Amino acid sequence: MAGEPGRRGPGPLQDVSAVLERLCARGIQWLPALELTTHYVFERDGFVSLVERTAAGLGGIGAPGLLTERGVAMLVWRGEQAFFVVKDWEQEAVPAQVEALRRFAADLEEALREA
Repeated sequence: MAGEPGRRGPGPLQDVSAVLERLCARGIQWLPALELTTHYVFERDGFVSLVERTAAGLGGIGAPGLLTERGVAMLVWRGEQAFFVVKDWEQEAVPAQVEALRRFAADLEEALREA
């Protein structure tokens, strides 16, 4: 009945707790970003990715990047060398950072897509 507390039937709220548990198990946290109404922000070890908010819960996963004081620096390759680049700033990306970024992206995808 209208006005009664509680949810009826399965729905996105039940799924969210399972997703959050999978994310937590992988060391990935949700960063509150009140200014973003269309996406969630997930982070691990300084790497972040935006995930689309949908009526069903979570949608598309954006490209991961390095969170900096100037914003999210994206991984850019110039020949054989990788860089994190944002606006008027860049930093060489060492192989360990590239691997950590890739692991973060794979773990995020796995946690959000598991049934």
